[in-house]
Amino acid sequence: MSNSNLFLKSGFVRAPLQNGVGRYVCQLQRIVLKFCKSHGGSRGMRDFIEQDLVDFARDNPSVVVYLKPRRHRSPVVVAEYLNGDRVWMSMQNKTQSEITKWIENMRTQQGDLSAVRLRKYQYTDHPSIQGPWTPFTFKNPELNVAKLPNPKFGANDRLPMSATEQLRIMFEKQRISKEEVKEEKKEE
Repeated sequence: MSNSNLFLKSGFVRAPLQNGVGRYVCQLQRIVLKFCKSHGGSRGMRDFIEQDLVDFARDNPSVVVYLKPRRHRSPVVVAEYLNGDRVWMSMQNKTQSEITKWIENMRTQQGDLSAVRLRKYQYTDHPSIQGPWTPFTFKNPELNVAKLPNPKFGANDRLPMSATEQLRIMFEKQRISKEEVKEEKKEE
């Protein structure tokens, strides 16, 4: 087991500055698309630039888009966020639709989330004074003083009766009724 995660900065899951409570502020500040004009691995990036880049820039006016052609280099997308984080991702041999999905993913996240070791998976500014929910929170208090095993508390009343259970009950009723008929015939 590796201890490399101990060197990451720790934090909680949170929205920056309560983002979305009043109005939503896109955290992506700048995106740089680096590509080669002739390299085969940049074909998907060139197709994205030709077909989808203008629509992306029109839909996201708060994001500054830079194009940086480079000779004989693999395509790269660098996203810079308001909190100072930079996310670098290689787009080597990716299709136009894959690049569109990755850029949309970068647009909607709030920075480099992989560089933070989460202390807890949930966090709130106003914790409950009642304590956390447990499976026993709304249970009947009779269970505390009952002598177990007790058929009343052991019954599975949460799930509907299965077909097998219904057949078993029908078989038992038939058997009991046949026994009663036999007993009546014996009494006569």
